[in-house]
Amino acid sequence: MPAELIESELFGHEKGAFTGAAIKRLGKFEQADGGTLLLDEIGDMPVAMQAKLLRVLEEGEVERVGGDKPVKVNVRVLVATHRNLEDLVKQNAFRRDLFHRIYVFPLTLPPLRERPEDFPDLVAHFARQVAAQNGWKETIFSAEAIGELRKYGWPGNVRELRNVAERLILLASDDHVGSAEVQLILPTSDSASGGSSAFASGNPTGTLAERTEAFERETLLEEIRRNNFHMTKVARALGLERSHLYKKCQQLGIDLQSLRKPE
Repeated sequence: MPAELIESELFGHEKGAFTGAAIKRLGKFEQADGGTLLLDEIGDMPVAMQAKLLRVLEEGEVERVGGDKPVKVNVRVLVATHRNLEDLVKQNAFRRDLFHRIYVFPLTLPPLRERPEDFPDLVAHFARQVAAQNGWKETIFSAEAIGELRKYGWPGNVRELRNVAERLILLASDDHVGSAEVQLILPTSDSASGGSSAFASGNPTGTLAERTEAFERETLLEEIRRNNFHMTKVARALGLERSHLYKKCQQLGIDLQSLRKPE
């Protein structure tokens, strides 16, 4: 999202502030006044917006785009990111003062592959959710199906599990998912990349840079196939700008045109 739109989304705008601003609009901070606001993927926020966010956190005031006076807000702010903010600070891609301002009570959530005990509850939750949304009978995942799900590395973590669970529910027969259905659709390193991978055996080899590159390539290919080459959805799922996504594919040697051709 362009920085100007982020600013309008967070802080609001006055009528006539820019082309298309036909009415006054309250931003997320004003809407959350007296409550809590979650800013997801804070590590991807443009540096210019980081300065404006820091001022809001320090002063407890927002100024709408096109406005001439600040508006007091009382908001508890939670931020989330999949990126290493300390590394971004060292790269001058994230403001050091903002990092210290938001790093008050950090919580680190382990990746899904390190939380095998969570699979039954998460899958049951997704099954209830999909059933409620579609008016279906709830699908039951067998213990064997859960066991198969635990074997996979889950680079996309809980979001990926949600997508896979929904796909399994669509394939389920008699409202039941077994190990066979999981084995049928669960992404594998070979099917995702079209070849072998350092992560295929669960015992990665090579230098850190080589392992990192192999993991990134595997993750990108898997997300591309899952979203049927809809690159906007892929970029959104991975927290990237579309331009950055295409550059990343080029860096990792992913030929999108060849992948689209039927085998």
